[in-house]
Amino acid sequence: MREVEVVGVRVEQPTNQPLVLLRETEGNRYLPIWIGAVEASAIAIAQEGEPTLRPVTHQLMERIIDALGDELDEVRITEVNEGVFHALLHFASGADVDARPSDSIALALRSGARIVCAEDVLDAAGIESGREEDAEIEKFREFLDQIDPEDFG
Repeated sequence: MREVEVVGVRVEQPTNQPLVLLRETEGNRYLPIWIGAVEASAIAIAQEGEPTLRPVTHQLMERIIDALGDELDEVRITEVNEGVFHALLHFASGADVDARPSDSIALALRSGARIVCAEDVLDAAGIESGREEDAEIEKFREFLDQIDPEDFG
């Protein structure tokens, strides 16, 4: 497993499909995962640390985990099968729960849990970074600086 960090979310054109972009913390591969608009908004809000008037779904999940006396240790992106990514929530108690990567990432950002990705997933779906890709990533970062979570619907 390789540790990854969330670069951000964006809407891919011309399909208008949101995606979350992850990057190896020690490496030069990026992992784009297409997600739903609600999850994109949740990830963007969590990444920005914006307060909400009432608990959103991922805050509620975090509070339930805390109330049950457990802690989210890490999120594991475990496989990709025909373009569909799978993740596992791994808890301090040793419990593992199957989950969508988008929900898992939003929860990890809220709880401060580590995000890791299986090497074979990065091999299959990762994008090796080069100068051209780095320029695209820089454009992506500039785009992120100009959007609000509400832009995702």
